[in-house]
Amino acid sequence: MPDAARRVADLLNEIGHPRSVVLLPASGRTSAEAAAGLGCSVAEIAKSIIFRRVVDDRAVMVVASGANRVDEDKVAALVGPLRKANAAFVKEHTGYSIGGVCPIGHCKDTIVLVDRDLLRFDSIWAAAGHPHAVFNLSPSELLAMTGAPVVDVAAPAA
Repeated sequence: MPDAARRVADLLNEIGHPRSVVLLPASGRTSAEAAAGLGCSVAEIAKSIIFRRVVDDRAVMVVASGANRVDEDKVAALVGPLRKANAAFVKEHTGYSIGGVCPIGHCKDTIVLVDRDLLRFDSIWAAAGHPHAVFNLSPSELLAMTGAPVVDVAAPAA
């Protein structure tokens, strides 16, 4: 198991999460790739989108349904003006590389928001620190693990 995925597995074990990290045979870097590898819908993938808050350079992570595009204006209305986060910023603040950003276990304090659309599922899948690693959880477990508020951040369907 890759080091970052092992760290997530250890963290999940420490907090008593009952399910293990799963390694996908192919990449789960995108929601579509992860869903194909797991045999679930794209909407059941809890993707992590990272922004950079302008006022204090803090990471803002939105955990959204893989079927949704995140509306940056809605996120900014909740936390303040945002900029895009590049790969180096994401790695520095979360400890994970883009494509494998886990919703928990960040190396710096991160503002976390959870897309309300995830609450309609009994079971969702989140990245576990590596593009080939995921773990299964319920939306209520995601909320308990992150302490995040549930928000409406999905962009209107086109």
